[in-house]
Amino acid sequence: MKIFPKSLKRGDKIAIISPAGSVEPTQLEKGIKMIKSKGFEPILGENLYTKFSNGYNYAGTEGQRLKDINWALNDSEISAVWASRGGYGCQHLVEGLNLKEFTKDPKWYIGYSDNTVIQSCLLKKGFASIHGQTIKTSSFGVTEESYDLLVDILKGKKPKYSLESNQFNKKGNIEGELIGGNLALIYALLGTKYSFDFKDKILFIEDIGENFYALDRMIMSLELAGVFKKIKGLIVGGMTNMGDEKDNKQYEESFDGFANQIIADRISKYNFPVVFNFPNGHIKDNRPLIIGSQVKIKVNDKVKVEF
Repeated sequence: MKIFPKSLKRGDKIAIISPAGSVEPTQLEKGIKMIKSKGFEPILGENLYTKFSNGYNYAGTEGQRLKDINWALNDSEISAVWASRGGYGCQHLVEGLNLKEFTKDPKWYIGYSDNTVIQSCLLKKGFASIHGQTIKTSSFGVTEESYDLLVDILKGKKPKYSLESNQFNKKGNIEGELIGGNLALIYALLGTKYSFDFKDKILFIEDIGENFYALDRMIMSLELAGVFKKIKGLIVGGMTNMGDEKDNKQYEESFDGFANQIIADRISKYNFPVVFNFPNGHIKDNRPLIIGSQVKIKVNDKVKVEF
């Protein structure tokens, strides 16, 4: 049984940190205002806006980013930790994560994309987290409901979702622990001690900006690692900006039909239930999921997902 952090109340402090890519203050203004409007107090990490260029624009050196995440996870004044964005860099931090005080007083960690690495690490220690919008995404038109539903989780309300059917879905009813996140990071963690434990779990995957052959390569790696023999069910979220923009008419769409086809073909020999086009990922309507939570899924003419 995974540990759920305690619910937040009005006036609680939420740390905002940048564990991976760099951000501009203007990109976070709307999200910070949103947090205040929900009755919480945003506390900005020391290196939130720091920049360090080393083949990628990181939000500070590895040491600076590690200092911020360890402060946020362990400070008794902080009730939740919200990543400003993903990008790349969370893998730098896992070896240096300090969870000494966090384990005594766990708090919600919120993010997606590269934050999958942190969430997998926390799950290894038995702690649930929220796979949902980062702060930066508030600056380019994501749905308000994406944040409202996330705040509901912070306040102790578990989500329920009802979806339309999809031609690639596989029918069935399933209950199990939800794991996963960004496919590229699930793939990158395979074979490491930070990789998810896939046995009897329901796996969620989403991705952005991958060539179709790269998507197939990652799915093949999961296949060769025996992942699909271990899981009880699969949820496929946003697949956007896939392939070549010039050739792909669905490039800007949240859900790419050809990406779905590639995944469906690779898992066709398995008979676990599958949900496609779940609204979570690098998309504007990014409904939060709880990594480490038990989830019930019914896949029929309609799809029901209940935490």
